[in-house]
Amino acid sequence: MRAWMSRRPRSMRLLLALAFTCVVLPAPGVADEEVRVKDLGKLQGWRDNALSGYGLVTGLAGTGDSPGTQATRQALSNALSAYGLNVAPELVQSRNVAVVLVAATLPPFVREGDSLDVSVSSAGDARSLVGGTLLLTPLKGPDGRVYALASGPLSVGGYRYAANGNVMQKNHPTSGSIPNGATVEVGVEAALVRPDGHLTFLLADPDFGTASRVAEAINRALGQEVAEARDAAGIDIRAPGGPGTKLVTFVAQLETVMVKPDRRPRVVIDERTGTVVAGADVRISKVAISHGDLKVSVATRNTASQPSGVWQTGPGVRTTSVTNSRVEVAEANGPGFLEAGSDTVADLVQSLARLKTNTRDVISILRAIKAAGALHAELIIR
Repeated sequence: MRAWMSRRPRSMRLLLALAFTCVVLPAPGVADEEVRVKDLGKLQGWRDNALSGYGLVTGLAGTGDSPGTQATRQALSNALSAYGLNVAPELVQSRNVAVVLVAATLPPFVREGDSLDVSVSSAGDARSLVGGTLLLTPLKGPDGRVYALASGPLSVGGYRYAANGNVMQKNHPTSGSIPNGATVEVGVEAALVRPDGHLTFLLADPDFGTASRVAEAINRALGQEVAEARDAAGIDIRAPGGPGTKLVTFVAQLETVMVKPDRRPRVVIDERTGTVVAGADVRISKVAISHGDLKVSVATRNTASQPSGVWQTGPGVRTTSVTNSRVEVAEANGPGFLEAGSDTVADLVQSLARLKTNTRDVISILRAIKAAGALHAELIIR
């Protein structure tokens, strides 16, 4: 990249050291390779299902919900009544129990007897769930049907200990997990084929060019016109019909079709970490960048003014605090000047890094270039 400085100004020296990272993605026309269709999206109907429920965690060492938590007292009373023990909720005083919310994810094509991971979080005022065991808890779907049953000892990645007003805590001891803690009772199947006999492949990143290329690649691989791009996100594919048709084999063949996606130029900036991610093919039109720096400092000095050499003072004489403030403005001799012509964002960012430009200034420069219409990419700032 052709870049020069009219002179090396003091303004380009860092006043505050900030972390700066530049990640460059390969250019599609240079290093991009064909990828499988399955890496670009998924078939419509292939989705996860959320399950949830509430239950009780027992075996806590006095770190459970307080007796004032009505939900815990009622839930424990109901659990004991299932075993023939009738205890009124107002008589429950245990601090070894906590009411929790339980969640799990039901993947597609799951069968009865499969295991699921479970996450557990406290719903009351429990201080810690360390050492607790989840009682049998039904997990329901949005339709109110029970799809899995969860139970088992909790794995908590934290702790909380308190004694004599001293508290030591690590992470969040009021939430945990149970690996393979739920057993599927009702299996689910994904309905991939619509009643009209078509499949729909959904792109993870909708793009008209990529959708058209996927449809062309599928038709070329199968030797017949079975795929058609419906819009920027979906490609309709005619599924084979007739008895004895192996849908699994057909879908597996579709997923292995190779295609070169059409990527949209983007520049992603993370202001919190100072990371700039840009495609190496993102171009910048001819532009001149002039960036200066102004430093303003305010110094305050407090002094005490009191009479000296006076043995006896009157009632109105006293010591006074005097505040003296001084404002200093330091401006660089000249602004930094950088010229870029028909270059990429990667070259520009590397040049700014060599000039020791801090992250906030780089972000401001990229924003200004985008506002000037010289940055031919979508600018995403997080």
